[in-house]
Amino acid sequence: MVRTVFSAALCSILAIPVAAQQIETADVVDAGRRVYMQRCATCHGLEAEGNGPMAPVLLVQPTALSRLEAGNGGVFPIARAVARIDGRDPLVSHGSAMPVYGGFFEGNDTALKTPSGQPLLTSRPIADLITYLISIQR
Repeated sequence: MVRTVFSAALCSILAIPVAAQQIETADVVDAGRRVYMQRCATCHGLEAEGNGPMAPVLLVQPTALSRLEAGNGGVFPIARAVARIDGRDPLVSHGSAMPVYGGFFEGNDTALKTPSGQPLLTSRPIADLITYLISIQR
């Protein structure tokens, strides 16, 4: 029951048709997990707790990405997370606008739906990553 409610909520955020939600949601979460493991886990840790092996050398300690929703009144901060990842809200700890991977997160635009219902245009890798992060909230 909880998994079905989660899948329905996630699909409404991502504007995925309900009939295809199970397969497409799993695929998007898997794609997001791969992006996370390749691009984020070094700083944020394998379990997204902010304790990756590079964390000690950063000027600002990485956020526990698995707890973004808990730190935002129970609502995942989609717009803030996208802006942080795509560089609209840069972090000093990265030495430059995030991501340090540059063009990897650009192109192949898609829309995410924010909790208020507003569409937010971002790249497919960021949408996948956000979907994964939503799936691991504690």
